[in-house]
Amino acid sequence: MIMFLKYLILIVLTFVVFLLLDLVWLVKISPRFYKKNLGHLMADKVNYVPAIIFYLIFIVGITLFVIGPAYAGGRGWSYALIYGAIFGLVTYSTYDLTNFATLKKWPLNVTLADIAWGTFLSTATAISVYYLAVLIGV
Repeated sequence: MIMFLKYLILIVLTFVVFLLLDLVWLVKISPRFYKKNLGHLMADKVNYVPAIIFYLIFIVGITLFVIGPAYAGGRGWSYALIYGAIFGLVTYSTYDLTNFATLKKWPLNVTLADIAWGTFLSTATAISVYYLAVLIGV
């Protein structure tokens, strides 16, 4: 039961950190970039249901496979750093390389930028949540 509560707290912390970091990308950095490169594919309005589902799946995944083992499993900050980067690289590459392989006019620069962002975002989230958990004594 105690391990379950630790993971629940880690999931909440991960949600907050991931959302705050991703909002910087989504609000400040990427809108013009995506509009310029993907405007022909973009919807007029965001469909929030799949976006929320992605966030939930991603956050549970990075917590179960990276942050939890790093913190609750005792593997340490280096595990969070390395496996956070690998998790981001794998997950964002899956999406972007599939799009690049299957969609007409899916730009290479979007693929590379998004994979780089996902790798950074996952790494920053994993290491930040790890140290937050240490700091507050989850």
